Amino acid sequence: MAITAADVNKLRQMTGAGMMDCKNALVEADGNIEAAIDILRKKGQKIAAKRSDRDANEGFVFSMTTADHSFGAVIMLNCETDFVAKTDDFVNFGKAITELAISKKVKTTEELLALTINGVTVEAAAVELTGKTGEKVGINHYEFIENGFVSSYNHNGNRLATLVGFNKNVTNLETVGHEIAMQVAAMSPIAVDQESVSQSTIEHEMEIARETTRQEGKPEEMVEKIAQGKLNKFLKENTLVNQEFIRDNKKTVGQYMKETDASLVCVGFKRLQLGA
Repeated sequence: MAITAADVNKLRQMTGAGMMDCKNALVEADGNIEAAIDILRKKGQKIAAKRSDRDANEGFVFSMTTADHSFGAVIMLNCETDFVAKTDDFVNFGKAITELAISKKVKTTEELLALTINGVTVEAAAVELTGKTGEKVGINHYEFIENGFVSSYNHNGNRLATLVGFNKNVTNLETVGHEIAMQVAAMSPIAVDQESVSQSTIEHEMEIARETTRQEGKPEEMVEKIAQGKLNKFLKENTLVNQEFIRDNKKTVGQYMKETDASLVCVGFKRLQLGA
């Protein structure tokens, strides 16, 4: 069967694959569009397998919430180069699977990969994108929060995104929540509050504080007290509600929240960043 330029262009529009790849697939499929699509998918799978050992440290990080803010998801979609990470196909795929995740209230990466998008599973669509871009593409991280109110923030360039969950919805929380999601992005807290910090982290920081105190030449009988002070400073700087609020360093994030509503509580946050 003769393969026309119109056939090649049609297949290219349907799949996004290169012109020669489309022509060769149509020749192999004797002009059958559906069969040619399968051939291109198989080619993508081979490329994915061939590049499975490559690092995929660039990509697209994106967070989103449902319209009622009861559920939010943040995804890290990885590729190998910044060039591919900025292409419309890659970015649009990242946004599409995030939208899919929140619409289905997905809880795990495995659950997301098994969902269907444009007639194929998300996992298969990622393989197809690998074939199209020539780079390893995959969902390396997926997180969600489901609670009374969830806020999201996407930093410029889509290399960093956050989610923050609150115990309930209150007046002006859309603005307040966005500000706190930005705080998480900028200040990278390790936990919501001191009580949420793991005991192993506290012990580790205390040991460091003791050692640095001794190196400063402080008397041994003062080491524990000084180390505790250093730990308290560490916890203040690294727990969300105790951090200075980036918009007004005269108050903490916790104080800012209480100004909004006395019973407003942050129940958790997620923060994904490329290269972190």
